[in-house]
Amino acid sequence: MKRTLPAILTMLIGLAGCSSKEKADVLVTNALVYTADSAFSTASAFVVKDGKFLAVGSADELSGKYDVDSTVDLAGKPVYPGFYDPHAHFMGLGQVLDQADLVGAVSYDEVIDRLKAYAQKHPDALWITGRGWDQNDWPGKQFPTKEKLDAAFPNIPVALMRVDGHALLVNSKALRLANVTAGSKLSGGEVLLANNAPTGVLVDNAMNLIKRVIPKPTEEDRERMLLAAQRVCLSQGLTSVSDAGLNRPDIELIERLQKEGKLKIRDYIMISLGEPNLEYYLKRGPFQTDRLTVQSFKLYADGALGSRGACLRRPYSDRPETAGFLLLNPKELERVLTLLANSKFQANTHCIGDSANHLILDLYGKLLKTKNDRRWRIEHAQVVSPDDFYKFGRYSVIPSIQPTHATSDMYWAGDRLGPVRVKGAYAFKDLMKQNGYLIAGSDFPVEAVNPLFGFHSAVARQDDKDFPAGGYQMENALDRRSALLAMTRWAAYANFEDKLRGSIEPGKQADFVVLEQDIMKAANPQLRNVKVQQTWIGGERLF
Repeated sequence: MKRTLPAILTMLIGLAGCSSKEKADVLVTNALVYTADSAFSTASAFVVKDGKFLAVGSADELSGKYDVDSTVDLAGKPVYPGFYDPHAHFMGLGQVLDQADLVGAVSYDEVIDRLKAYAQKHPDALWITGRGWDQNDWPGKQFPTKEKLDAAFPNIPVALMRVDGHALLVNSKALRLANVTAGSKLSGGEVLLANNAPTGVLVDNAMNLIKRVIPKPTEEDRERMLLAAQRVCLSQGLTSVSDAGLNRPDIELIERLQKEGKLKIRDYIMISLGEPNLEYYLKRGPFQTDRLTVQSFKLYADGALGSRGACLRRPYSDRPETAGFLLLNPKELERVLTLLANSKFQANTHCIGDSANHLILDLYGKLLKTKNDRRWRIEHAQVVSPDDFYKFGRYSVIPSIQPTHATSDMYWAGDRLGPVRVKGAYAFKDLMKQNGYLIAGSDFPVEAVNPLFGFHSAVARQDDKDFPAGGYQMENALDRRSALLAMTRWAAYANFEDKLRGSIEPGKQADFVVLEQDIMKAANPQLRNVKVQQTWIGGERLF
């Protein structure tokens, strides 16, 4: 009895110790955890319970305090908050995955070859649609015309979106179906002509002349597209994406799929501008669920630089007969922005050219007046005049940039803008100085989905071939800490989601990504090749 008493006491003490441990779901240990908190601290472990981070610290500390259902040993791999893409087209990605992929085609002939291969795989298609062509990658860099499409596809309509989404190339069959002629006009757009006949290229709002006759995908089609887009995004470490402009049916479809548990990825949706949307959503007001934020309206001030639809304060250096154009007139922009100023919604306005940025910054200033917490954004902020940068800080306007636009456009941006004006383009560091932060997305499917491509472009200012040596306009490169925050905590703030996620901190949703290499330390040339090993949303491993 005397000999067994100590053993019994030891066992009781052990049981008491076990029962004092707090229950949790998962312990992630043996990791290099970049929390992205306000101190930008690191840790080696964290605990997840009920889809949220419960505690962050060391493995010894946490394993002694928590009784977990499972332990994930990451063998020293780096962990980051789930990556954000605060400006993308999630539904658009799903649509593109259903179309002919023209990205990277180095000639018009290659486009035709890809379309023929697509047509063979889709013999019952009523239209041939595709996206991704870029005449700047072709010999001569001239806009294509419809003749080659007509020769290859005389009997089926073809509609091909330019890589930036601001120009459409179509064949004669499509023009006839849409009744587009040399006299067709639409404010904020252009039907390009040659010999007083349409060339087959329509820019910005003029694309709607064709879009209105293209068969619309069914709800079943759209569900399939969204789930395909989700698979791609999760494989790239994205846990929160965005839809920069959707109408009510698509918003409600995404909300339904999330409620049904089919769509796990989180989505920040900007409502497309239009009277039906304004009437419905201004009455309803912003709303947020566990995985969905509907907080903003998307406005378009102008088009894109590549198609010369961006609105500039002075004419294009390589086409002096035009300075681009606005997609909405200033009075209409002010009317809509005034409605939003009197609501709880954000205004997120697409501005590429320096004239568009100048106009919208001044309209924002007129309505916002001073520093504020409205979190109004300028999407792209691509070309900004030197005398306009300070307005971002004065009116608390968030620059929403896409770093890969700089490294995609750098080959020809100087031709469009000239050597002086181009210095105000892709000026990420100058923009960040105004408020002390900015946000970084990709604009996919305009650019690649992979957020590490943007991280690399932001810090190295180089493309996938590490060109140019030394980087492009490196005075505006971001440091790695800022580049990571721009796709995590700062992005969450810009989306009104900073209390929910964006950093690895107790109480926030357990969204995180595990990479094979540490992007805070890897050499610049390695960044685009770093692989995602795991993607978690709400404490659930989804990739």
